[in-house]
Amino acid sequence: MNRNILSACLLGLSALAVAGPALAADKPAPSFGIWSNPKGSVHVRAQPCGRNMCGVVIWASDKAKADAARGGTAQLVGAALFRDFKPAGTDIWRGKVFVPDIGKTFSGTITLIDKDHLEGKGCLLGGLGCKSQIWSRIGA
Repeated sequence: MNRNILSACLLGLSALAVAGPALAADKPAPSFGIWSNPKGSVHVRAQPCGRNMCGVVIWASDKAKADAARGGTAQLVGAALFRDFKPAGTDIWRGKVFVPDIGKTFSGTITLIDKDHLEGKGCLLGGLGCKSQIWSRIGA
């Protein structure tokens, strides 16, 4: 799996973690916004999707776009990589992550570190092939 795309997915997990509590309270989330993966190759907007959270790619580097296209995702920008994220405990959220370079959806978990940093963890199969990284808010 391409590291840029997996990183983008983890980024989205991070973005969603911050917004989850606000959705539960039916109030606008002050943390909705744009988040970047550690390499800065993908930007995801955290936004409400019904009563849950989702993350949509709003910008991607040429390399990230090419990696996604090779995996069958022709348009990375505009793709909903993160779906159905719900609070799962104090500062923890769970949802589904679409990995465009392989065209599959997996489970993901995010943990809020502080208002501008999150740890996203995604696992391919039953806790195997996991990757965890720290993400940062753009404009923090």
